Amino acid sequence: MRLLLALVRRELALALRHGSDTVASLLFFVVTVSLFPLAIGPSPATLGRLAPGIVWVAALLAALLPLDRLFGADYEDGSLDQLLLSGLSPLGIAAAKSTAHWLLTGLPLLLAAGPTAIMLQITPARLPALLAGLLPGTITLSLLGTAGAALVLGSRRPGTLLPLLLLPLATPVLIFGTAAAETDAPKPELLLLTALLAAAAPLCPLAAGAGLRAAAE
Repeated sequence: MRLLLALVRRELALALRHGSDTVASLLFFVVTVSLFPLAIGPSPATLGRLAPGIVWVAALLAALLPLDRLFGADYEDGSLDQLLLSGLSPLGIAAAKSTAHWLLTGLPLLLAAGPTAIMLQITPARLPALLAGLLPGTITLSLLGTAGAALVLGSRRPGTLLPLLLLPLATPVLIFGTAAAETDAPKPELLLLTALLAAAAPLCPLAAGAGLRAAAE
């Protein structure tokens, strides 16, 4: 546990020193959301009805941006081999990377989702369900993204393979998250999002650990 926390602190320190990925993801999210009113028109009724879907799609795409460098930088400079030799298991490395990814990408997106949804004229009664769904949803996306980034590590075109691998896996999160914010009784959808998180929490680090071992070999 001590090594895992040390790795999370290392990732956060590196991100603070080179914060371009976090800032780029957040700006991408805001800019993408801002483009929709230009494309579908400024009608408050239309924007309010589509706001949950717009926010979720933008959050999903923004979460993908830093994933190709999640393990890529450590793999290229040899740091990944040092981490594997440090006594921390591949599963632990994957768990620490997932935690750092959510803190650096998922959490800022969650904080920005409220103001952007209000900008899109979302119905005030729908906003709590949207944010409640984004909490487990963004964590699940970080877990899926970590597993995907590890599985394509060492391939010739990881930046191309990663979205093709992750977008189908993330579709249920997108469906249930949007549905939770579009209904008057969001509890079933929120429970399904929580169930997806409960399934991804043990399975994704295992898959990521297998990918890291394969890349190191």
